[in-house]
Amino acid sequence: MRYLPLTEADRRHMLDRIGVASVDELFRDVPAAARLAGPIAGLPSHQGELEVERHIAALAARNVAAGSVPSFLGAGAYRHHVPATVDHLIQRGEFLTSYTPYQPEITQGTLQYLFEFQTQVALITGMEVANASLYDGATACAEAVMMANRVTRRSRAVLSGGVHPHYREVVDTDAHYVGFDVVIADPDPNGTEDLEALIDDRTSCVVVQNPSVFGQLKDLSALAAACHAKGALLVVVVTEVVSLGLVTPPGEMGADIVVGEGQGLGNGLTFGGPYLGLFATRDRFVRQMPGRLCGQTVDADGRRGFVLTLSTREQHIRREKATSNICTNSGLCALAFSIHLSLLGETGFTDLARLNHAKAIMLAERLAAVPGITVLNGAFFNEITIHLPRPAAAIVDVLADRGILAGVPVSRLYPDRPDLAELLLVAVTETTSDGDVAALVAGLEEVIR
Repeated sequence: MRYLPLTEADRRHMLDRIGVASVDELFRDVPAAARLAGPIAGLPSHQGELEVERHIAALAARNVAAGSVPSFLGAGAYRHHVPATVDHLIQRGEFLTSYTPYQPEITQGTLQYLFEFQTQVALITGMEVANASLYDGATACAEAVMMANRVTRRSRAVLSGGVHPHYREVVDTDAHYVGFDVVIADPDPNGTEDLEALIDDRTSCVVVQNPSVFGQLKDLSALAAACHAKGALLVVVVTEVVSLGLVTPPGEMGADIVVGEGQGLGNGLTFGGPYLGLFATRDRFVRQMPGRLCGQTVDADGRRGFVLTLSTREQHIRREKATSNICTNSGLCALAFSIHLSLLGETGFTDLARLNHAKAIMLAERLAAVPGITVLNGAFFNEITIHLPRPAAAIVDVLADRGILAGVPVSRLYPDRPDLAELLLVAVTETTSDGDVAALVAGLEEVIR
């Protein structure tokens, strides 16, 4: 075995030491049906570097990149323009190859940019404190629920039907293994659900997404008040971080924890990752916050410095005191986010959000004028849900063959809900041109005729 430079005698000694007869016995818990009987048929055992590059390039060429055709994909991952400066800076060696900041005396740069990142996240969410990032929005959402359970000493979470199903699945998985109850409301494309009716004295938190997975935008102030009246926390999920440049921040609407996906700033779609989890909360809950918190201080000579103020990972502190096993943060993605937001500045961030919203208004008006199409949204940011006269998945496939990525069929997110099959999520950003919109409208008019 090329990458395991052991002799047969070495392997035999190791197997004898642990008490098994063969390597295959180490996989006995894997069902036989899931194991390969031999090498994969048709796969060459080895190739030269040039041959491998050609083969991988040919596979990659089968993908349709969102930037190469008119694209209206969204549903939690959004294509925004990333300035060339961002990629140039994050590829500097001291950023690209840096590791976890265990030793503050030699990682001042890393600690400082994470401190600035936390400041930015706290400002745009309207919260008092933010951590140094988590893996992605979905895992941040699950961590928020578990944090709410600790804060309230309750174990029942209510999830809105407008929360992205992938986020709900991650929460549900943690609930199964950690041991808490989850009440999941039905999908809510019209934004008419009554979450207040689901809150009781056992509820630790209500989780709501704004804008929702269907693009519905709401004022959450009344829901926050209802949660607090019952002793529960309000967790707000934001999957489109650019919306925070225009929409009232969750903190100003009474949120106790804000989580989100930071991919929209500084980070490309990259076919699904790596992404960036945002997590912000109230200062009084900081001891229950997962992940890391970088802080600012002064050294013995009074010079400004940065430290790892809080680390709740069980490898760092006593296990019974740990609040999370989050092993690291998405540091490079957080840096890209921070550079992009710094380049925009407050005015630029607001202008970017306004541009996104203006394009969405134009798109909604154009689509609403197409016979057979109904726009379901009242208030929205840059994503809407439309009702088509036929199942959306088939229409999307036809348009994809014509070089138009028309959006995300709701049936892809909810395969067990045939009543939602005719709904399509359509998103626009500053990268969407008028020609792109015209192509989509013309394509839909022809296909649904």
